[in-house]
Amino acid sequence: MINRRTFSKAVGLGTGAAAVSLSGLQSNASAAARQPGGTPAPTVPSIVPGTHTGFGTIKQIKAGVLDIGYAEAGPAHAPVVILLHGWPYDIHSYVDVAPLLADLGYRVIVPYLRGHGSTRFLSRHTPRNAEQSAIALDIIALMDALKIDKAVLAGFDWGSRTADIIAALWPERVTSLVSTTGYVITNVKAQLTPASPAVEHNWWYQWYFATDRGKQAMENVDERIALCRYVWTLVSPNWHFDDATFQRTAQAFHNPDYAAIVLYNYRWRIGLIEGEPRYARYEKQLAAQPSIHVPTITLDPALDPFTPPGDGTAYRSHFTGPYEHRTIANIGHNLPQEAPTTFAQAVVDADHL
Repeated sequence: MINRRTFSKAVGLGTGAAAVSLSGLQSNASAAARQPGGTPAPTVPSIVPGTHTGFGTIKQIKAGVLDIGYAEAGPAHAPVVILLHGWPYDIHSYVDVAPLLADLGYRVIVPYLRGHGSTRFLSRHTPRNAEQSAIALDIIALMDALKIDKAVLAGFDWGSRTADIIAALWPERVTSLVSTTGYVITNVKAQLTPASPAVEHNWWYQWYFATDRGKQAMENVDERIALCRYVWTLVSPNWHFDDATFQRTAQAFHNPDYAAIVLYNYRWRIGLIEGEPRYARYEKQLAAQPSIHVPTITLDPALDPFTPPGDGTAYRSHFTGPYEHRTIANIGHNLPQEAPTTFAQAVVDADHL
């Protein structure tokens, strides 16, 4: 989930602008997003969340150190959108978003991140590393394997961080960006300083994963699935998902490397694990909190406990290209699955900035 230091900094900024309504956001944003020639961005048809339940055949491709599983929709030679999920979620966060974008003429790629679903390491000797640059390099390798020169990148949670990193370090590979909860590139040194009590409370599972008890829970499949479901209820208080919806995603948590990847990621982010030397140069660049120059729309789900209150000013300075910010009322952490039309519209509008 998001960088707690970014959230802690934002807490003191006040409530800022009120959350906009879903309907008002879509009409106003679509009118504002224009192609260079002045053509309006298309309006995404509104659908009920949960309209779709699956992707059909999951494809596999060897890319970098992984055999990556991914869903694909839309025309093979169309402009590409890559949708990146977070924790504790999987590609089903985009089960409604992907067909909406495919119907508008995009080629949509939705990969399982390392440690999730059908994505597997090619060698048992590869360290089960999950520092932020390693995950970003997985997506670069996927693009190379699929011969995708550049794409619109959109994500939330780990997916936002991964998209932000690629936009910052490899901007030539990014057409535009949709980043939920803003700029979430991790600064490990900043993470070492205690945050406010309310912020620390939100991150209870991060401290849990730092203990042997948390490790044991994550390494037990039943316990990890129960924990993930509990997190869903906390971070999306208005999302009344059913058992079938959760179970479709929970299948991704059976990956043999799931526990190792999740534990590494959260322990590394709070300085309990040293990164690998092969990623050191990237992490040094990311520690400097590089600016993002590509056209960007940031989204803040108003009911997400990790969303800084306000209007995006807490991280606005990190985005130096064409930019819009939107706060989405009555929506929690899993924004693309809770409000697929709104998320898809942001992708289309970002592509037209």
